[in-house]
Amino acid sequence: MKLRKVTAASAVVLALALSATACGSNDKKDGGSGGGKKIAIGIKFDQPGLGQKTPQGYSGFDVDVAKYVAKKLGYNEDQIEWKESKSADRETMLQRGDVEFIAATYSITPEREKKVDFAGPYLLAHQDVLLRADETSIKSPSDLNNKKLCSVTGSTSAQNVHDRLAPKANLQQYPTYSACLSGLQNKAIDALTTDDSILAGYASQAQFKGKFKLGGFKMTNENYGIGVKKGSDLKAKINKALEEMVADGSWQKAVDANLGPANYKNEPAPKIGDIKS
Repeated sequence: MKLRKVTAASAVVLALALSATACGSNDKKDGGSGGGKKIAIGIKFDQPGLGQKTPQGYSGFDVDVAKYVAKKLGYNEDQIEWKESKSADRETMLQRGDVEFIAATYSITPEREKKVDFAGPYLLAHQDVLLRADETSIKSPSDLNNKKLCSVTGSTSAQNVHDRLAPKANLQQYPTYSACLSGLQNKAIDALTTDDSILAGYASQAQFKGKFKLGGFKMTNENYGIGVKKGSDLKAKINKALEEMVADGSWQKAVDANLGPANYKNEPAPKIGDIKS
């Protein structure tokens, strides 16, 4: 009988210990309190200069912004769980709670604001073209008429230029931006179009240094915001962090480090809530 009592007591102690261990190892997201827990953040994995997964880790302007914001929310870098946020998946990931926030060249639009909330904007980008460094015949969007204009399959960027600015442009669709860059380099195409920040990120890669230039045409406004779940109180906290990032110089430092090698002429840091149409 005595042995049974000891065994039962031991079982209770063991159960309590296991319960405490489980609580102590809980890595669920907690909306910004840190304290040993994890925070899941969505970024692009395949955009050099903005959000890229490499053998050395994660790099890019969006990554630097996300790290800064996470730190202000109470998380160290080793507490961040990076998740790939492809363009088509972003709203769903936020709605399901797969991530706490997304920083992934995520343009703020009325349609998206019906589904998620945005902090920011934290960067004003523009649709532009990337040209060979020695290109002299393309000085304005209209000069793209009768030129081979490339964008990735499924993108509307090239079609927008064709429909609004250069109706005689010869549209070319390649599977990836890297393929477009190769075509631009070997003169199979004449220009590549998408957001200027994305173009600058690709052109900033070491193997392309000095080979390309941005047209500087500013054909659209793209207000990059940080997406959060609808109604999340993180929006106000992230906005505060973004203001601090600009104020202490970290924002400009991140732009220069990630996009500067392509001579990217960035717009001044936008004011929170100032959406350029």
